[in-house]
Amino acid sequence: MAVLLGLLLLGVALGAVLGGRVGTDAASPEKAAAGVGQAGSGGPRPASVKVENPLKPLIATPGKWTDSPLESLRKAPLGLLGGLLICTAVFGLGVVLGGDRLGPFLKAFPLLFALATLAYLLSEQAVVKYYGLEYALWALLVGLLISNTIGTPALLRPAVRTELYIKVGLVLLGAEVLFGKLLALGIPGICIAWITTPIVLITTYWFGQRILKMESRSLNMVISADMSVCGVSAAIATASACKAKKEELSLAIGISLAFTVIMMVVQPIVIRAIGLDPVIGGAWIGGTIDSTGAVAAAGAALGKEAELVATTVKMIQNILIGVVAFFVAVYWVTAVERTPDSRPDAGEIWRRFPKFIFGFLAASVVMSVVNDAVAGGPEIVKATIDGATKTLRGWFFCLAFVSIGLETDFRELGRFLRGGKPLTLYVCGQALNLVLTLLMSWLMFKVVFPGAADVLGK
Repeated sequence: MAVLLGLLLLGVALGAVLGGRVGTDAASPEKAAAGVGQAGSGGPRPASVKVENPLKPLIATPGKWTDSPLESLRKAPLGLLGGLLICTAVFGLGVVLGGDRLGPFLKAFPLLFALATLAYLLSEQAVVKYYGLEYALWALLVGLLISNTIGTPALLRPAVRTELYIKVGLVLLGAEVLFGKLLALGIPGICIAWITTPIVLITTYWFGQRILKMESRSLNMVISADMSVCGVSAAIATASACKAKKEELSLAIGISLAFTVIMMVVQPIVIRAIGLDPVIGGAWIGGTIDSTGAVAAAGAALGKEAELVATTVKMIQNILIGVVAFFVAVYWVTAVERTPDSRPDAGEIWRRFPKFIFGFLAASVVMSVVNDAVAGGPEIVKATIDGATKTLRGWFFCLAFVSIGLETDFRELGRFLRGGKPLTLYVCGQALNLVLTLLMSWLMFKVVFPGAADVLGK
């Protein structure tokens, strides 16, 4: 369902952009005579394409405000209404195709969307935004406040569909992962993201089981994947693969979001204080901070070059979501849940593997092909993502975080927090992650491949 809805949205957004192209401007005769805009073979430069996204005014999130949230709501009322209608239509279709009753969902969803809007408004207040307290944290807190005080109202429950929201959002995230951009960073980026990350994940899981003696293996694994790979996205995929409880997932996400806020503020300060090269600092940020948005913000604090390296490393790391989920599913079926009387079942591995990963990869392939093989491809891709899918992905994630909060009981969370082992696991694992990633970043960009990041600025 997530793959179907996500690719349908991507197709609509891409089609709208292709239909919204205003025209082409070939190189002028004067430039041609001067040799400007000629291809290497002597032929004319491909026509440049002016691209517009007609959906952009119809999809928006609340904007920044200082004194009154009404400032934010007044900026894009049509976009907020459009966001509500599009989200309702997309997930209403999912409800129908899933065989559930549409009526209760349609009554409940506007209330859930209002809570997501509240979370966005809280995150966009000028002071809050300055300190990097993103919508994900507020969405989780809004949901937790309701569920642990008055309780989640029965009217609202038909709209609480955490997995559907987050997985459709992750399919759209795939559209932002362009293979050409990732390959441009080459071996250094791959080494940082694909060597360090598995080492940290496996070591942290081992530490939780052998040293901390954590009772819940699934909680141990979800925290390890959340911290080492890419935060919430990896946590969702891994929780599905190892059948973690909702409370375990909420706890892992809560710890991750709290440390993400701290790290995105502190890490750039530390990098400047020790005089670290911006490229190495950007790679360090990209490999350690969990949220992609926080990575971009922390990287930007060091300059454009650091931001490019940080976000590219994080995108390379994001590809591991599916790989990690697959191997966790295999390990869980063949080792953790295996008994003397049971045999490993390939069918069970398939059932646990999060299928939305295929949508993530498909979206990535489609947009990578458009970017590299179509005239004006980069402009088309940028308009598709910035004008539609990225904003929708934000709404979907926000809805998911509110839903997670609405499904979480503090009494259950307290059971998992006893002894402080989850927090200890995260702190120790992140400490290892920081050390190894910094070492690998220095080795790759300073010793083995100096100047490798220059290609990102071209």
